[in-house]
Amino acid sequence: MKIHSQADYPISETHEGSIAGPRGVMLNKITLDAVSAGEIEIEDLRISREALLAQADIARAAGRNTLALNFERGAELIDVPQDIIMQTYELLRPGRANTQSELLAQAKLLRDEFGAANIADFIERAAEIYRQRGLLNE
Repeated sequence: MKIHSQADYPISETHEGSIAGPRGVMLNKITLDAVSAGEIEIEDLRISREALLAQADIARAAGRNTLALNFERGAELIDVPQDIIMQTYELLRPGRANTQSELLAQAKLLRDEFGAANIADFIERAAEIYRQRGLLNE
C-alpha cells in the first residue's frame, strides 16, 4: 500500500481493506462478530510495519518530517523483542547508562541484529549528547 497524500488520512478509513495486522488479517475483517467467533487474536490488533510506514508517508506529505521519522523508527522496532526494547529504554534514561560505549553497543546491536538503522542513529546521537552534557555515570 503506497500512501501519497494527506487525503489518505486516516488510513483506517481510507485503506481499511489494504491494511493488515501481523497475521495478515485485514483491518476491515476485525469486527465484533469476528472477535466473538474467535477468529481474531490479540496479535491481529497490533500495528504492522506497513501501517507505520504508511503513517510516515502521510506525515511527510503534511510536512511533518519529525513525526514521519518517529513512525519509521517505530516500524523498525516491530520485530525487536520486548526485552531489548526495554533494555534500550532504560539505557536512554538520563543517568542510567554508565558509559557512552554502553549506548553505542546497544545501537550496534539494534543495527546489526535487527536492521534498525534509524533507531541506532538516534541512540548514537543521544550517546554523544549525553557525554557532552555529563549525563553518563563515567
